[in-house]
Amino acid sequence: MAKDDLIELAGTVSTATGGGQFSVQLASGNTIMARLSGQMKRFKIRVVSGDKVTVAVSPYDLTHGFITRRHKE
Repeated sequence: MAKDDLIELAGTVSTATGGGQFSVQLASGNTIMARLSGQMKRFKIRVVSGDKVTVAVSPYDLTHGFITRRHKE
């Protein structure tokens, strides 16, 4: 799937589960499971509970996504 096909949503990291998975509470109230994108891993950007993030979600499966950006407060 091309990068242009992904849906970008804003949310807040609620918990960090094992295996690099994060539970993200979206602005709409839904909760999804997300993992770090390749660029976030490459540049060793740390994400902790309470961080505001942007999540890229596939239109085919809206329950999983990739954290693509961590926003500064």
